[in-house]
Amino acid sequence: MKLRLAVLVALALGADGALADADAGGARGAVALAVTPPDEVRAELAAVCERQPDSDEPYTYLGRRALDRIEAAAAEPGLDVAARQRLLTQVAHGHLRLGALEVATEHLHAALALAAPASESHRRLRRDLALVELRRAEQRNCVLHHGSASCLYPIRPGGIHLEAEPARRAAALYEELLREDPQSAQTRWLLHLTRTLAGEPSAEAAPPPDVAFPLWSERAAAAGLAAFDLAGGAVIDDFDGDGRLDVVTSTTDACDHAKAFRNRGDGTFEDVSRAWGLDVQLGGLNLVHADFDNDGRPDLLILRGGWLHEAGSVRNSLLRNDLDRASGKFVDVTLAAGLAYPAYPTQTAAWADYDGDGWLDLYVGNEAVRTEQSPSQLFRNNGDGTFTNVTLAAGVANLAYAKGVAWGDFDDDGRPDLYVSNLGAANRLYRNRGDGTFVDVAREMGVEGPRKSFATWFFDFDQDGRLDLFVSDYGTPYEQVSASYLGVPTTGGRPALYRNEGGRFRDVAAERGFDRPLLPMGANYGDLDNDGWLDVYLGTGVPDLEALMPNVMYRNLRGERFEDATAAGGFGHLQKGHGIAFADLNDDGQQEVYAQMGGFFPIDAFYNALFVGPGDDNVWLQLELVGTRANRSGLGARVTVELETPAGRRRVHHLASTGGSFGGSPLRCQIGLGDATAIAALEIRWPGSGTVERISGAELDRRYRLVEGSGRLEALPLAPFAWPEPVH
Repeated sequence: MKLRLAVLVALALGADGALADADAGGARGAVALAVTPPDEVRAELAAVCERQPDSDEPYTYLGRRALDRIEAAAAEPGLDVAARQRLLTQVAHGHLRLGALEVATEHLHAALALAAPASESHRRLRRDLALVELRRAEQRNCVLHHGSASCLYPIRPGGIHLEAEPARRAAALYEELLREDPQSAQTRWLLHLTRTLAGEPSAEAAPPPDVAFPLWSERAAAAGLAAFDLAGGAVIDDFDGDGRLDVVTSTTDACDHAKAFRNRGDGTFEDVSRAWGLDVQLGGLNLVHADFDNDGRPDLLILRGGWLHEAGSVRNSLLRNDLDRASGKFVDVTLAAGLAYPAYPTQTAAWADYDGDGWLDLYVGNEAVRTEQSPSQLFRNNGDGTFTNVTLAAGVANLAYAKGVAWGDFDDDGRPDLYVSNLGAANRLYRNRGDGTFVDVAREMGVEGPRKSFATWFFDFDQDGRLDLFVSDYGTPYEQVSASYLGVPTTGGRPALYRNEGGRFRDVAAERGFDRPLLPMGANYGDLDNDGWLDVYLGTGVPDLEALMPNVMYRNLRGERFEDATAAGGFGHLQKGHGIAFADLNDDGQQEVYAQMGGFFPIDAFYNALFVGPGDDNVWLQLELVGTRANRSGLGARVTVELETPAGRRRVHHLASTGGSFGGSPLRCQIGLGDATAIAALEIRWPGSGTVERISGAELDRRYRLVEGSGRLEALPLAPFAWPEPVH
């Protein structure tokens, strides 16, 4: 009991030991928050960059200290053969991860010379050599000769390697290894990849699904959006208020900074990272955006430390959007806002007005580890630019390895509820009681799994007016994912698609098409063809360098089934998929898909991708919501569009949200209307305030602004532009 009490007290304490769960009520008023000067921000975060090479803990990803120690040990005289071979192999792995391919090759050959022929270590070393050749093939082709078809599976003519010899060498090694172990699905998959990358025939993989879906094209390089990053987040919104959607990305590399790309309105984007003050914001596995101060400008929250355990205790950054003020930048107000310390490792957070006061509150899902309990945190927005930690009083500490969080009013009582996706523990569904406290009803509602999960969100996939829940699985060995592309029966986890049946959820993933292992990290949803049914893009991968698997696009067929449109649509990027956003970047009413593609190891850095579709004949509606009693951006609003169609009346339901928990779509609502001939009415249920408005007069293929309580739609101009041709 004393230990439990001590833990509870510790959870309630802030960095200075003061009670952090104090009552957040009282007078509200505009307060000018103190801004941390950019040079102080850079100095603080640069210290993390400087520690990075000397750290043991993040060595798996970026550090060198352990590698230097192992390298010195391998050079010691008097080692027996087995010990020297083991150390040389470890040194080779370290250099491979850091991108020193020639050094890795040298050490692998030295280790191979010490291994007995036909031994297991001899086989493992040849497999390592094959992997080095595969990575050399990618570096010399997909990176140095990057084009619109690079690293997209199935491999099309534009994706075949110009410098094919490294892929051929890798294929020869995999072919030899497969003869020795014909049952290895992973070897078969990598042999198939290397053969096709080299332009050689391969019959190893099962044919892709025969799906009637148009081919999209990858145009990030042509548009100026192909940032070269390690793993990170991606959000899209109109950050500078000019009516056009911009892009902001982050990177987990503690020595690199967040990047901003301003939409020029002509098909190209300008790198404004320094101009917008983001060049001092180093590191950040993810970022989320919201208008936390209700001034009409979307702000940013950069999240740091995910996967790094104690070494990941680096503060997050709340960046207030001052682009139209004197500074003309994003300014760091984290310290003054009360969000800087204590700092816990995280890469997931979500905003919602949980108490209905018109201000967006923040939940940060932290990664609790054994050596340091890292509670997740609920911060109540005080309405003056500051936040109060109410985690303990609210009952939402979680104390698990949180990898995804999402808000949604699943029981339609007007209060947002909270879902937390945990890795290695039961997930939680915190029902909002309406008195500032929550109760976990995950078991009661049937949504505790998958046991190892990652990205999550609420959405209405079957258009019945109730919020459903998607939870990705992250506990399956990646070899099982590879096997699924060979037509081999697989075991292991599947995503959960929880259908809200009014009172309880039921997992319908398998029956609706999510019937194989996928391993998604970044993930989001949108409407690829404006048919009113929400589609899902999953950015797959794990840090292991052998884990080369396509990202996956699932098309929603009227809520009855999701079909795999990856191959047909050209979405199967083989690099690691992280932050993902759906957005109409060029004002033509059709959504594009932007994906942050970097991995964790330096060798896994890659160019971000922008997928552009050919267009279709379906109609659409865009809404910019302006809350007056509700939060300013209307985040959490429920929109129902009543339509006239050739088949009769139809309703389309939409949740005002940025989408998934790893990647952020715009705050403005994009609603596909299919073959509608007219909009009969709009109904908007504003979050928190309880305002319900029913509005007529909306036209198809238009963008409107709606101010809460006005009852009037304001038409906004559109300035569509064509995309530049892909870079080949």
